[in-house]
This record gives sequence, C-alpha cells and structure tokens, in this order.
Amino acid sequence: MLVLGAKGFAKEVLEIIYQQEMDETHNLVFYDDITENGPKMLYDTYPILKTKEDAQKYLSTVDNRFVLGIGNPFLRYKLSKIFTALGGELTTTLSLKAGIGKHQISIGAGCNIFEQTIISNDVSIGKGVIVYYNSLITHDVTIGNFVELSPGSVLLGRCTIGDFTHIGSGATILQDIKIGKGVVVAAGAVVTKDVPDYCMVAGVPAVIKKQLKVRDI
Repeated sequence: MLVLGAKGFAKEVLEIIYQQEMDETHNLVFYDDITENGPKMLYDTYPILKTKEDAQKYLSTVDNRFVLGIGNPFLRYKLSKIFTALGGELTTTLSLKAGIGKHQISIGAGCNIFEQTIISNDVSIGKGVIVYYNSLITHDVTIGNFVELSPGSVLLGRCTIGDFTHIGSGATILQDIKIGKGVVVAAGAVVTKDVPDYCMVAGVPAVIKKQLKVRDI
C-alpha cells in the first residue's frame, strides 16, 4: 500500500493501517516529493518514494492501492486524481476502534476514519473524508466529498455537509442544518442556521466572519 505523505498526518494514518487484522504494513511505502534532502525511510522501516515514476512503478508491480496521508481537502482531491491516473486505486483506512452502525452506512473511497469515532445508522460519507478522533456523526447525516471533521466534531441528525468543508475541533452542527461547499467552521462553534458556500463561521451561535476564495473544482 502507498501512503501519500510522510509527515504528521501520514504518521497517524500509519497507526490505522497497523491496527488492521491482516498485515497491511507488508510492502507499505510512503510518498513525499516535496521535502528536499528528507529521509529515505520513515521510522527506519518504511521506504519514502520521491518521484511519480517510482510511485507508478510501485502501483503497477507491487500494490495498486493508495491512501491519502495529507490533511488539506483540496490537496487530497488533487492527489487522488493524479494517482488514480497513474493506475492507483483510492483506498479507505478504517480504524477497528471506530464505532460504525450496521444499517445503511455508505463510506466512499479514500476516507480516513480514526479511532473512537462514532457513526450512527443511515449515514452517507463521500470520497476522501477525514473523520478524526472522537467525532460523532448521528443518524441520517450526509457528508460530501473531501470533508474534514476535526477531533471532537459533532454532527447531529439529518444535517448535510458540503464538499471540501472543514469542521473545526469541538464544533457542533445542529440537526437539519445544511452547510455549503468549501466552508470553514471554527473550533468550538455551534452552527444553528444554514451556512452558504465558501465562508468561515465562528462563535456560539456561529455567524459568518468572512468570505473565502471560491475554488473552481
């Protein structure tokens, strides 16, 4: 398996991989073409590939699966497209210590689901989503693609989260609320009203603090 990234977030993804019942660390490699003169191995154990040519060779001859080990939602989207084009299969990492409902759960490719998260029944999670430690997703919630839920986020019944949105640590989205695309919800915010696309909200109750750059995706 190939992990895109070799720094902080990738190290946390490594722990999810390590927890799996099957030995998913066999032939595990990381990818970092940004850090100049960086280490060639992570923890003196896992090779760090430096070029797309090396990554493509690995994907075609060793294991075609790759996982996202980078946190930025827009970069995750970009890399998922690049490495799929290289022949890779976008793959989800799911902690065995997460509490996942048994009915009507949909989790897209390329997600990172961390330990101590709780996902209730009738939940739809798109591609490339991060559900960080101690997040709570209750019934009938819909989450778009490449969303990030920071530690301790709470999403209550029937709320909807748009693509590329970042929910900050300890933030709460109340039931039936719709959050737009590309939104940033500040840490600790409590969202009680619908939020339009590409803005940042903060406070209790949350209000719009500024408009954000619209991304052409």
